[in-house]
Amino acid sequence: MRVAIVGGTGAFGVALAQRLVAAADDVVIGSRDGDRARETAASLGATAGAANEEAVRDADLVVLATKAEALLDTAVALKGDIGATPVLCVASELRFARDGVRPAADERSAAERLAELLDAPVAAGLHSLAAASLGGDEAPSEDALVCGDDAYAKEVALEVAAKLVGGRALDAGPLACARALEGMTAVIVNVNRRYKTHAGVRITGL
Repeated sequence: MRVAIVGGTGAFGVALAQRLVAAADDVVIGSRDGDRARETAASLGATAGAANEEAVRDADLVVLATKAEALLDTAVALKGDIGATPVLCVASELRFARDGVRPAADERSAAERLAELLDAPVAAGLHSLAAASLGGDEAPSEDALVCGDDAYAKEVALEVAAKLVGGRALDAGPLACARALEGMTAVIVNVNRRYKTHAGVRITGL
């Protein structure tokens, strides 16, 4: 599978690429800076690095791993290049305050708003996975949750998610559930800050 990671030079993008390269996937690092993307790809052993517009072409799955505040603008700029290729949104909009981290104030998830802008089907997931956990020597002993309305986009996203964790890749329902998954990021960040750890999620009873 050819996976293009937009925002592939950031902390989460690099950790994601490391895990997928280890799983022998065909990984293309995308960045606004093509030279930086190529340098990062070379350091990780990825297939290639390129400017975002080039990176997403011919991909089987595009992972939008940019910072949440850049997500929608990036999607608009790449809409024509992405075309109908399935997209996995991993972004969570968070509000930081002295007493803790909160989910975004918008009732709709970032993934739902993204889906309105693209011609491509959108799945959402990986929100409970931290870059520090993904980038370790061992796959994190966690489950990965993915949701979406398009069956094929969700299937491809789940296939990728299964390669990232020591636990399971689980179907978490329709794209509207991205609201809960994105909110979970805030919960995990608060737990990690309070207990100085890298917490994850395991679903029991399956």
